[in-house]
Amino acid sequence: MLPGSILLSVLAILVTLFLLWRSDKKKAAVGRREFQIFLLGYIIVEICEIFTVGGFPLDSKAFTAIHLGAIVATLWILLLNGVVGYQILDDGTPLSLGLLVFSALVFLVGTGYIALDTGFNWTGQFDPVSTRNIGLYVLYQLFPLICLAGFFVLEAILVLRVLGEKKPMLYLFGAALLFAIGQIFQYIISVHICTATHGKVNGALFETLFTLLSVVAIWAFWSSITEDDWPLPTAGGRTSYP
Repeated sequence: MLPGSILLSVLAILVTLFLLWRSDKKKAAVGRREFQIFLLGYIIVEICEIFTVGGFPLDSKAFTAIHLGAIVATLWILLLNGVVGYQILDDGTPLSLGLLVFSALVFLVGTGYIALDTGFNWTGQFDPVSTRNIGLYVLYQLFPLICLAGFFVLEAILVLRVLGEKKPMLYLFGAALLFAIGQIFQYIISVHICTATHGKVNGALFETLFTLLSVVAIWAFWSSITEDDWPLPTAGGRTSYP
């Protein structure tokens, strides 16, 4: 077990619960319910990390499958949050929330099944030692990157072109930087930390920390662009204030 990783995951859950409460106070915020669903997805990811990264003694294969599915689904939800700001559908409506939750469940179940089939080799179609497991690689490694890139591009266009503001971009760039640092710890520095501490600490501890900070920065970004005094575009091309 890695107590440090477990404690950080618990801290992440508590911080995210606080962000959920703060989000609920922003009654007029665009995409409030959709963003809260993203936060709930992140909580599920952190609960899974207690059992996978933290090494809590339960069936690791099952929780790893749920963990991978939750990561993919949560990042898909984040991407859809980037679309919500364009008001293609009215936010907070049953249609908007239903499409978001249903599509996320599809990714959760689909990725989870492939991960489980890989771990338990039920059908032999996703053998972990063969190239046929490319589906899990695409879903877990490539698709989340596409979702992240899409979210940042959509939000940058929204802030710079629609709102005509620059200050919120500091939060957005900060979130991207913090997330990137976490991934560097996870995939590059982790082996050196693990060797130096004889396996007592690894890069996943720092990845959890920086991902949490990135989520907080994303919340700060979302909060900053949903204030009641932002100028709103009008049909004549001018801006007005609510």
